[in-house]
Amino acid sequence: MKLAYEDLLLRSITVEDTDDILRWRNAENVKKYFIKQQEISREDHLNWMKNKVETGRVIQFMMLSKTAGCPIGTVYLQDIDRVNRKAEYGIFIGEHSFTGKGYGSMAAKCMIHYAFTELNLHRLYLRVYEDNDRAISSYEKAGFKKEALLKDDVWVRGEYRNIVLMGIVKGEGQ
Repeated sequence: MKLAYEDLLLRSITVEDTDDILRWRNAENVKKYFIKQQEISREDHLNWMKNKVETGRVIQFMMLSKTAGCPIGTVYLQDIDRVNRKAEYGIFIGEHSFTGKGYGSMAAKCMIHYAFTELNLHRLYLRVYEDNDRAISSYEKAGFKKEALLKDDVWVRGEYRNIVLMGIVKGEGQ
């Protein structure tokens, strides 16, 4: 499956993307923004593909720059709840030279549209570190709103960190 928005192309992730995912996900400049900080192995990723993506529990796309013609990151919906029509949104841009250029907002807008129109979801939510101002700004540009501050929610690198819960409901902010 392929989706497009401005200079962004999203295509379904494949096993052939494993090397890029591992390189990006285990890079310090990406990993530091994840709530789960541990490195992932090839086996971890292949298990994710088999048990989450291939079963439909996660919908994941590779992000490609149309202009540059190369993969730059990934975006996904996880914990898809078809009864309550909601899912958790996640993204990371692995190619550092593409950060700060609007691809995060483009990806979020594309996935919001996909989730609400194609999947008939009612709500998307995400979790982000309170001090990740760049990500919060990107999410707000796409229509997500801050809903809660979770004080000392996670223990990361020897300290408790605050998490901002953000969400968007179908029909609001698009």
